[in-house]
Amino acid sequence: LALPDLCLRKYIGVTVKEERQELNDIEENHQEPHNFINGEKSVASSHTVLNDHMRIHTGEKPFTCLQCGKSFTNKGNLKLHMGTHMGEKPYRCDHCGKSFIRQGFLSYHMRIHTGEKPYLCDQCGRRFTRRRLLNEHMRSHTGEKPYMCSQCGKGFSLSGNLKIHLRIHTGEKPFKCDRCGKNFIRKRLLSDHMRSHTGEKPHACVECGKGFSLKENLKCHMRIHTGEKPYRCDECGKSFKLKGKLNHHLRIHTGAKPFTCNQCGKSYTQPDSLTYHLRSHAGIKPFKCDQCGKAFILASHLKKHMKAHANERPYFCSVCGKTFSRLDCFKMHHKVHTGVKAHECSECGKSFRRAGDLKIHHRTHTGEKPYKCSHCDKSFSQLGQLNIHERVHSGEKPYQCPSCERRFSSSRTRLVHVRKHCTKLAK
Repeated sequence: LALPDLCLRKYIGVTVKEERQELNDIEENHQEPHNFINGEKSVASSHTVLNDHMRIHTGEKPFTCLQCGKSFTNKGNLKLHMGTHMGEKPYRCDHCGKSFIRQGFLSYHMRIHTGEKPYLCDQCGRRFTRRRLLNEHMRSHTGEKPYMCSQCGKGFSLSGNLKIHLRIHTGEKPFKCDRCGKNFIRKRLLSDHMRSHTGEKPHACVECGKGFSLKENLKCHMRIHTGEKPYRCDECGKSFKLKGKLNHHLRIHTGAKPFTCNQCGKSYTQPDSLTYHLRSHAGIKPFKCDQCGKAFILASHLKKHMKAHANERPYFCSVCGKTFSRLDCFKMHHKVHTGVKAHECSECGKSFRRAGDLKIHHRTHTGEKPYKCSHCDKSFSQLGQLNIHERVHSGEKPYQCPSCERRFSSSRTRLVHVRKHCTKLAK
């Protein structure tokens, strides 16, 4: 049999001794699954180990269970499996009561309670309870990936990881949630998912006590306390706590806007921005002011609005003394004094203080009207115009004349009314 050089070296001279030692660790002088015995049969034992190992590469599983049809690469594993059908677990842990079909498995298990980790990695100092775990760990240093996918060629350091990977190609999802019916390719993914039903959050932050259902989420959260930002932009050097945030940021440099509105064609760099935008078409305003009833698309817009009720105006203009509740309004006002209009229309040369105003103005040239009424076929170039128009359908009239108590759908129509009829108020 032809073997790769790296693999072949493991089975010349040294491996039989290592395999025998590993089995001694497992069985502690009990019967060994591969019939390693002293004397005249030692050469046969070496040959058996090599044949068993080769089946990892070939995928051959000649030993089949007659009860359930499951197949195995060697006789010892079949023998162990048969114990699951017979229900024999004579070796019991005195600490936790867990039972095992073999003495060696109990010995491994006992190391959980004793903390014993006799196998040391000479590269990084990490210790392991089993020799096999150490051998698997060593591949992280050597980069060895002996288990290759026959479908796509991807290599894996562990046979179990290859088995899980193959489910991507086969579509197999053997682990099913009994609550909602969702299927998963890995048992761990099912366990993680079950916490969405139970509400269990076993991973707690030692700094603030906040709980998380996934260990990965706790790891990300800890960066708030440590300040760690491991994901760095190669273009500008900015760093981020989360890889997803870096991916969003990179779109600033690439100009990519993969999230497109199917109603007006407007594109966004982030999915959340598209979600918020779609509310403008649907007229959804879930955030309502409990003082005046005004509703908003975003929670941040409501927060800014609430400052108007609180009379909180922390931003002061040193030129004219005017105060503002919002920083963006203050910055926009300051341009009145500086006269800066940095945003110029390429069609007519008209300039604007804000990029948003230029964008709205540009629609007068293109005829674009992205905001469509959900009640009729009328469309508008500005969201505010749509909001005013929809009051025709809803009958809403939020603007009241303080003189005669007549109500209006827009502030502009109220102003016209005041100037024409309520001259006393106008003066």
